[in-house]
Amino acid sequence: MHFKLIVVFVEDDKTDEVLDAAREAGATGATVINNARGEGIKRNKTFFGLTLETQRDVLLFLVEEHLSRKILEKIGHVGRFDDEPGTGIAVQIDIEDAIGVRHQIKELKDALEDTL
Repeated sequence: MHFKLIVVFVEDDKTDEVLDAAREAGATGATVINNARGEGIKRNKTFFGLTLETQRDVLLFLVEEHLSRKILEKIGHVGRFDDEPGTGIAVQIDIEDAIGVRHQIKELKDALEDTL
């Protein structure tokens, strides 16, 4: 079984919505890293030297490769990443090897049989 890692940078108020959408699309879980900071093309506004920016979360999804594109597209749609600048970004990376996911393989195989 081959996996992809989907890395999502999203405003913290959209984290739960993105997590729910990814699960609906086939993700079996995620790791959430809170309080990340990002900067885009335009520098963030400041007020007396303090940066005015929304908090970001980093979401990590290890997903089966046949489900990855569907999950990635669902995340982008729900997060409105292509519609509104600065709302977030999601990327997927090939995973060469993974351990600690054996307990999920049976569930993934059953889901893939239904999907494919």
